[in-house]
Amino acid sequence: MFDYFVLGIIQGIVEWIPISSQGVVALVSQLIIKDFKPLEVALFLHLGTFLAAVIYFRKDWLDILKFKDKVLLRFLIVSTIVSAFIGFIFYHLIKDLAVGSGLLIITGFGLIFTAYFHKTKKTIKINFDCLAIIAGFLQGLAVIPGFSRSGGTIFGLSLSGLSPEKILKISYLMSAPAVLLMTGFLLIENPVLIINAWPSLISSLIIGLLSLNFLIKLGSKINFFKFALIFSLLCFLGAGLTMLV
Repeated sequence: MFDYFVLGIIQGIVEWIPISSQGVVALVSQLIIKDFKPLEVALFLHLGTFLAAVIYFRKDWLDILKFKDKVLLRFLIVSTIVSAFIGFIFYHLIKDLAVGSGLLIITGFGLIFTAYFHKTKKTIKINFDCLAIIAGFLQGLAVIPGFSRSGGTIFGLSLSGLSPEKILKISYLMSAPAVLLMTGFLLIENPVLIINAWPSLISSLIIGLLSLNFLIKLGSKINFFKFALIFSLLCFLGAGLTMLV
């Protein structure tokens, strides 16, 4: 129980930052959990941070469910369909593989480009549906340990010139429906997970709420160029640590 509780704390901290929470959690799980495959545990732990995102953005979700924000609803539907399709394919391709660091390095370079776009104020003319497809595709790739979901979606959303606050909010809102679908599928395949790993849901929910609140406030205060650059460096650091382990 203690091992799962610790994994939940790690998930709650790293889910929102672009250093591949899945890669980090799968790596630690690989070392301390013997009951399940590392990728299964890493995917399951997203359920706790899913609940954190739903609670934190409850007002936004109510507006979406009441059809008050139809543009965002359409965006989430399109991005979730794309994410589910890509994630399903890649999950079955790589679920038995060990954790790697190469994709974390790619995410790091993506965040450097994100920082560049915000520093130079350069944008690409792109409609919201195309943006949903791009962000959804990048989110779907996050099923691969080492590819950061938040890093990929922040990079994709930055192409449109949205404000930093809007980018972070949409990125975090996107995670909820995709995670719900993925964990639902995972629990159908392996229902024993929730019996063994339930302590991780509690710790990831609590820590996830606290860290999400901190990052949203930080994102509204700090220059987004610095925000993306700092997290790109964290990606490279995480890749280096993964290689050492």
